[in-house]
Amino acid sequence: MTKEQPSVNTQNLTAVQLMELDACTRCGQCDEWCPTYEGSGYEPGISPRFKVRRWKEYIDRSFGFRAQLFGPKEFTDEELQQFNDDLYHCTTCGRCATNCESGMNLVELWESLRANLVKRGNGPVGKQGLFPKLIGEYKNPYMKDQEARLDWVPKDVEIEDKAEIVYYTGCTAGYNQLAVAIGTARILNKLGIKFTMLGEDEWCCGSALIRTGQAHIDDNPKKLARHNVDAIVEKGAKRVVMACSGCFRAATIDWPRQLGEELPFEVLHMTEFLAELIDEGKINWEKSIDKKVTYHDPCHLGRHIGVFEAPRKVLSDIPGIELVEMNEVKDKQRCCGAGGGVKAGLPDLALSVGTARVKDALEVNADILSSACPFCKRNLSDGRDELNASDLEVEDVVILSARALDLSVEPDPEEPQEETEEQNNEA
Repeated sequence: MTKEQPSVNTQNLTAVQLMELDACTRCGQCDEWCPTYEGSGYEPGISPRFKVRRWKEYIDRSFGFRAQLFGPKEFTDEELQQFNDDLYHCTTCGRCATNCESGMNLVELWESLRANLVKRGNGPVGKQGLFPKLIGEYKNPYMKDQEARLDWVPKDVEIEDKAEIVYYTGCTAGYNQLAVAIGTARILNKLGIKFTMLGEDEWCCGSALIRTGQAHIDDNPKKLARHNVDAIVEKGAKRVVMACSGCFRAATIDWPRQLGEELPFEVLHMTEFLAELIDEGKINWEKSIDKKVTYHDPCHLGRHIGVFEAPRKVLSDIPGIELVEMNEVKDKQRCCGAGGGVKAGLPDLALSVGTARVKDALEVNADILSSACPFCKRNLSDGRDELNASDLEVEDVVILSARALDLSVEPDPEEPQEETEEQNNEA
């Protein structure tokens, strides 16, 4: 008699990840720190500990000793779909992994499980399902024209045809958060840094596809990485500067992994580049910002890569800024709520987590809540508006730096400044 096929498989899961399921001690530290578990009102299914336990049960019921003797034990599609939906209530921020007593790499586990369930036909959720089509067709998730990649560039900004430094803008800054893009370009010009850009040859970094478990669809992230790396090399670049933490994480970790090779250039976040110039004595600030500023560590820049000090160095160096820390910072910081596809798939959850982070800033009486990621800026601004905390300014470190250098971050008057609702498919 033929045994029934298991309801789940181990596709996308490494041997180490399968062992990690047994390593979990159910101590509950991940639950204590999970921002989406808190943001959901402590819905039991969203508990990281419970998600690990449930998947281990699925594996045991499918491949354990009893399953080997008598065949796998079935469970319903409804049960798996509920697990899938709970799994996507996660920004993949990594706070659970940082505080895991067993040292489990939970970010990698969540992403592997998402890929497994997408292949099974369960995931993703909400607008996340649009990412492969949009990015595959438009090379960005916002349905914007690739030929418009440099439409935001003000007439006064000088861009070289080729240079040793490439400014990789990213979809969010280049199409929607224009002030970050303009600020970065004008700062580079002001400091005498010759740089070039990819223009319509800049494609999406692929982060949204990987974070939501859709990397295998048409092999898009690998194609994106290959194209971007080749385009950067063609420009003669030795260094690539990025002001988007999501793009920075993708280039630093995901591109080499997708391509199976080291990148032939150095990748820097803009705050790292500015901190380097500060150490070299090459920045002379022109204006004082007499404000109390607190800094929010983007997950992709901080916990995922380990860049904590550079943004703080920049803020501390700007005249007039009093840098104050929130209670939960650096590797313990609370996520902004937007990452991992949550902004697109579960916007109410993103807002709940973002609101909690804004409250952290209000508790230290900050005038400005600053971050180093345009995506964080957007969701934290939404959280600020939800709380009617109009006295709190939410601003990127790049924009504060531009302000201190007496630079405008406003686009040319004739250029479009707002995206339509249909184009606002958040990654």
